[in-house]
Amino acid sequence: MNKALDALLDLLDLEQIEEDIFRGVSRSAIVPRVFGGQVAAQALVAAGRTVPGDRLAHSLHAYFLRAGDPGAPIVYTVDRIRDGRSFTTRRVVAVQHGQPIFHLSASFQTYEEGLEHQADMPPAPDPETLPTAAQMLPRYADHFLDPGVVDRMLEARAAVDLRYVDAPPYGSVGERREPRSQVWFRTNGKLADDPLLHVCLATYVSDMTLLDSVLLAHGRGGWATGDVVGASLDHAMWFHRPFRADEWLLYDQESPSASGGRGLGQARIYTQDGRLAISVIQEGVVRVPR
Repeated sequence: MNKALDALLDLLDLEQIEEDIFRGVSRSAIVPRVFGGQVAAQALVAAGRTVPGDRLAHSLHAYFLRAGDPGAPIVYTVDRIRDGRSFTTRRVVAVQHGQPIFHLSASFQTYEEGLEHQADMPPAPDPETLPTAAQMLPRYADHFLDPGVVDRMLEARAAVDLRYVDAPPYGSVGERREPRSQVWFRTNGKLADDPLLHVCLATYVSDMTLLDSVLLAHGRGGWATGDVVGASLDHAMWFHRPFRADEWLLYDQESPSASGGRGLGQARIYTQDGRLAISVIQEGVVRVPR
């Protein structure tokens, strides 16, 4: 297994310190705060460990409350809101230095048959024909305020093979484009057959690029180019169909709105054979520096 993926799986393997109380640590991030996808994935792990194994996560709704300190442990407290015949609901609060930094509500359901339809998968090139991050990022080193960002990005994303279909925002600074972005992703190694693990890893990756489409609409390159500052505010996901995070997934993202210093991103995640696996919505702070 890829060493970076092994380290990420260790990061998601929370320590249980009391019934319904878990503790996690952080990994180095590109910016000096805890990566939002990490805290969301860890909170979902905490929730999932209090739920019967035959109940699968079908949705989560979360708020990022404060910037996390990557040098301090994060304590996750799970509240068992409801255990019904078909659905189980959990609430998780992540705490650092005595203050909540993140809040998540998640719902789990036993499998059942039902009505079936889905939005069609949009066209996208074969992921194997696209450049890897190691091939792409050095091309844009001179676009960043700090050339060392390239190495930090590669290190932070080493557990995941993430490939842009078109140039990322920092590759087309000053050029207004359609507010839409596509990336293919999968983990850099095979995973165990644990549905919760695959859902948590997709949650982790979902916070990496979702606001790209907001930047594209305004020709902005992002925090690394210094033309915007921002952070995730809230995040919601719906898990429709089974998928594997170690197989290619298409992350089709767009932004319907930006206003008031905030930008909205929405997306659908498809398996390579065209099944709609996940829907995602996120709002974030997107401010132009004064």
